[in-house]
Amino acid sequence: MPEIFRLFGFSFFFYSREHEPIHVHVEGKDGYAIYDLVEELFILREKHGIKAKDQKKIESAIFENKDIIIKRWKEHFEKL
Repeated sequence: MPEIFRLFGFSFFFYSREHEPIHVHVEGKDGYAIYDLVEELFILREKHGIKAKDQKKIESAIFENKDIIIKRWKEHFEKL
């Protein structure tokens, strides 16, 4: 399970045996969320237990690190 980064008490990662589209899992002590890359933006697909204020922080982190997330995904899956 490659972790991309950790911020605000949340881990941003993907699993080693993933599927398209490019997406990122976000998990913290209170819940988790999944964001799919749709065209040029990561869009919330699923959320459980994430508070609204934390969701805003998560989405900001994803927006600011979009290129890193995409790069890490491609690097990982090109190796397989």
